[in-house]
Amino acid sequence: MNKIAPVALALAGALLGGHAAAAAKGEVLVLLSSENQLPLKDGKQYPTGYYLNEFGVPADRLLKAGYKLVLVTPRGNAPSVDERSIDPMYFGGDAGEMQRIRQVVESLPDIRDTLSLKEVLAGDLDRYAGIFIPGGHAPLIDLANNPDVGTVLRHFHQAGKPTAAICHGPITLLSAQQDPVAYRAALARGETPAAGDWSYQGYRMTIFSDPEEQVFEGSLKDQRLQFYPAKAMAGAGGDMSYAEAWQPHVVVDRELITGQNPFSDKALANALLERLEASPKKDG
Repeated sequence: MNKIAPVALALAGALLGGHAAAAAKGEVLVLLSSENQLPLKDGKQYPTGYYLNEFGVPADRLLKAGYKLVLVTPRGNAPSVDERSIDPMYFGGDAGEMQRIRQVVESLPDIRDTLSLKEVLAGDLDRYAGIFIPGGHAPLIDLANNPDVGTVLRHFHQAGKPTAAICHGPITLLSAQQDPVAYRAALARGETPAAGDWSYQGYRMTIFSDPEEQVFEGSLKDQRLQFYPAKAMAGAGGDMSYAEAWQPHVVVDRELITGQNPFSDKALANALLERLEASPKKDG
């Protein structure tokens, strides 16, 4: 039995595909939307969720690096994938890689029963090494206007811990102000409100650009978004930076790491891991 045990352990490690680590480096909070229907200007809705590669590629990198992912949504439900994102074009044309990443996401222990924001806030936020916010249009629904999200973000901001968001994920940052509900409602009315005491005022950042959003909006058959995220972030006081449409682009300013579009997934994962490795670890 003594000879067999080491072999069994080695086989078990191989079956886990390299995602197991002898000792996890820390926990990363992954914030996802609870919603999957985006309200449009004309009252209709667009089915949405998280983008598979924007969630899965950084998640895969974090797991392989030895981090544990803790999933949270506002309501503690299972997040939805945007069906449009299940496309090999977001994986360099590699359908096999797309399916591998899809399996990584679907195999996450909490993917069908996440923590709720209330549960996370009732716990110890200091336990998390950083926070990661995937994109897709869903964050526009319930993450950009959420006081509880604001409380979580302000914690990581004040602690100087890595805060990473990709594509539409950075819209979530708008919750870290005095009245995110009113701010989001004003945006939906076509107004240009002033952000109140925004934690990320003056930070350099990026988000899905207007030219990219115009391409997306063109696929909606004459329907329109309630507001453009890039304009909302600039209006709040973000120091915005963009690459040409559909080119990878990541901006790092202090603890904040933002990626412009789906094709920024690998660069964002690299930047997040670099910051996590550089951050002081809390003793467990």
